[in-house]
Amino acid sequence: MLDNLNWWEIGALLLLALLIFGDRLPAVITDGLRLVRNLRNMARNATGDLSRELGTDIQLEDLHPKAFIRKHLLSEEDEAAIRKPLQGVYDNLRADVSGVHDDLKDVANAADLRSDGARSGTATSNPTAPAPRVSYDDAT
Repeated sequence: MLDNLNWWEIGALLLLALLIFGDRLPAVITDGLRLVRNLRNMARNATGDLSRELGTDIQLEDLHPKAFIRKHLLSEEDEAAIRKPLQGVYDNLRADVSGVHDDLKDVANAADLRSDGARSGTATSNPTAPAPRVSYDDAT
């Protein structure tokens, strides 16, 4: 939770909390921890009640509507029937994208003037081609 904070920022937050709450800081911390504990218990009780009502084992991640429908309302055959038309479109799109990717790689390799193979290949195939420009960075 506090992965993106360094020690100075955490210390500044603690000092700010001490200045705002003063002597009441321990009471505020215990109230906050009690609130988190009660929220966890409420979530655990809600999932337990749902599990008992539906007769299946429900995890907290299963409460997302898409996951809930996929797991409890659709059979495997229904899910396969829903996915079948889209799977062909996905496969065609993936093949097209990989073909474009390969074409772009070929063009990038052919246009690479810094490689020795491309430089010698262009010099022999097109004798009127201008020599590559030497920049200030290449000379230094």
